[in-house]
Formats: sequence, C-alpha cells, structure tokens
Amino acid sequence: MNSLDAVLIPMQKNIKPLNMNDLNGRMLRFSATKGNQRDILLVYGHHASLERAYGIAEALSDFGSVTAPDLPGFGGMDSFYKIGMKPSIDNFADYLASFIKLRYRGRKITIVAMSLGFVIVTRMLQRYPEMKDKVDLLVSIVGFSHKYDMTFSRPRYLFYRYGASFFSRKLTSKFFYNVFLHPSILKRLYSKSHNAKSKFDNLSKEDRDQIMEFEVKLWRENDLRTHMDTSVSMLTLDNCKVQVDLPVHHVSVSSDQYFDHNVVEQHMRVIFNDFTEHVAEIPNHAPSILASKEEAYPFIPQSIRKVFKKLKR
Repeated sequence: MNSLDAVLIPMQKNIKPLNMNDLNGRMLRFSATKGNQRDILLVYGHHASLERAYGIAEALSDFGSVTAPDLPGFGGMDSFYKIGMKPSIDNFADYLASFIKLRYRGRKITIVAMSLGFVIVTRMLQRYPEMKDKVDLLVSIVGFSHKYDMTFSRPRYLFYRYGASFFSRKLTSKFFYNVFLHPSILKRLYSKSHNAKSKFDNLSKEDRDQIMEFEVKLWRENDLRTHMDTSVSMLTLDNCKVQVDLPVHHVSVSSDQYFDHNVVEQHMRVIFNDFTEHVAEIPNHAPSILASKEEAYPFIPQSIRKVFKKLKR
C-alpha cells in the first residue's frame, strides 16, 4: 500500500454509492459526533471530490450529521453529458434540489456550500423559492455570486475564459486530457502553475509527493468537459438577478487569492435578505487537498461555530 492509499482507503467506510437520475456517483456520510440532531448538507466546490471534502465534512460533524453528495462530472460521478445534458448551473441546481427532496423529506437542513457549490445552492434557491422553508441555516465557505467577485487581471481572465471554452468541446477536451493531463506531464509541471503552486509551498517531500499523486487522480477521474464548462459558467456568472429570502453567513479567507471580499459582500447583499461575514485567518482559498479534520477546522471560524451551537437542536 502506498502513502496515498493509506490516506484514501480508510475514508471509504463513510462513502456509499449514489444513483441520481441514472447518474452513478457516491455520497459521503458522517453521523453527528456529539448527539446533535442537525442535518448538514455539504456541497463541495470546483476541482473536488468526496475525498477532498473529507476533512471539512468530518469537522462539520461536530455540529450535526453531515451528508455530501457527488456532483455530476466531479468526484468520478457520471457527467450530465451521459444523459444528453450540459453541465449548466441550472442543471446542477435542479440535481441538488432533487437530492434534497429525496433525502430530507419533511426535515429541516443546514446547507454549507463551498465556492462553486455555493453558486449552485444560490441558483437552486432562486429556481425553487419554496426550498427556503427547509433551510434553517445557510453557510457559504469562500462562496461567490458574480464574475466581478474575482480578482484576476484582465489578460488572465480572458486567458481562462476563452481557454476553458475552447477545451470544453468534445475533441479538444480529449486532446487536453491525453496530453496535458498525462500523469508524467502533470507531475512535472502542475506544481509550477500559477493557481496550483501555493498548494505545494513549505511541504516535506513525502507530503508533496502524496498531494501530487492525489492531484493526478483528481484531474484524471473528474470529467474534463464538465470542469471546463463550469469554469466558463463561473467566469461569466451573474447570480444577482433573483433575490433569496434567507440570510447568509459567509466565511471569507483573509488571504483569498481569487476573490475580493468587499465585492463578494456587495453582491451577496443584493441577493440575500441579510449578510454576516466570518473571517478565517488562513492563507489559502481552500483547505489542503488532503486536509485532515484538524487542518480543515480553521475554515469553520469560532464565530460561525457559535452560530451552529446557538441553533442547536
């Protein structure tokens, strides 16, 4: 057993099969560790899997039972393309609404959504306004609502926007997958790329090798067309057209390399009826790709922990 398997295999005890709308994926489930009856739905973000979300899910289990479903095209789940649909934000929103209706029939839920996951949750609440009555607490972890929330320079924005569009096509995505995502290429170049290099800072060789192995696995098991198409959706996003009659608690990261906190707040205040910010004093937009419970815990600042406990049931 290699060092990555030693980390991933124990996770499988909390991961179960999931079939939704003829799409096969998986679902992560943690029982509450302290007898709290709160039901927490965790929705992970972009370039993610249940294994990547494992640490934050385990940390949240201190406040209730946690369920995290795969999203189509991510975590190895079948993509929307399999059933003749595009991976649009609307289709992700419909999928998530169906999951909630099936799993939480007649029960209140707390929704914790990360980055792209929060985009999907917002769109779901806009498309299904009756869903707000099921939500007792809505938490964004580094979520966003509009393309202008991003801090990319104009040249970098255009490079990402049109590069993602080009490689979201069937033939070009196959080329990208077989060339740029070949394990030997990824291992040689990925840690030097602009958005990834911070993941490898100040790591031992063993940790660096382990994280690289997981990055290779993540890039190659997720559907590349879905990755690219959702990148375009994020880079052209405007979720500010429909209001949601719920307050939002937003966890921002003090040194987020992707988003402008002030602009994020302005857009969220347009959508939601109240906004409360909780600042996580940490250096990265997201937890380490294989973060343990202890390493992920700083993404749940003390102030939001108090909110969980105050609403304990």
